[in-house]
Amino acid sequence: MQWRVGLEAYEVMAVHGWYEEEHLVPQPFVFTVWATLAGEERIEDLGETLNYADIQIAIDEVMLNAAAPIRLMEDMAQRVVDLLAAQSGVASISVRIEKPQAPLPHPGGLPVIEVLWQRD
Repeated sequence: MQWRVGLEAYEVMAVHGWYEEEHLVPQPFVFTVWATLAGEERIEDLGETLNYADIQIAIDEVMLNAAAPIRLMEDMAQRVVDLLAAQSGVASISVRIEKPQAPLPHPGGLPVIEVLWQRD
């Protein structure tokens, strides 16, 4: 068996972005994070898995406690990966970030980045 733990469509309001005006008013960032666990055996204890609450806590830490605005969503995703990868039972992590109110030159479209990290 392969175990995956996830948190989908978690929205955080924050003041991040490339442009200075994005640092003035919070805007939504929507996270979907999936982690594949290293073990294949039966899981019967919370300490043997990645608690999905820990995923939410990692996102909050990155988005709400950053010392300065994060300019790129790629950097945001990497910071979330760094926090979750510290747990030895995690084999891989997928982070998707949507930015529905990103400044675009024309109406329409949903800016998204996604990263897949795997333990060596």
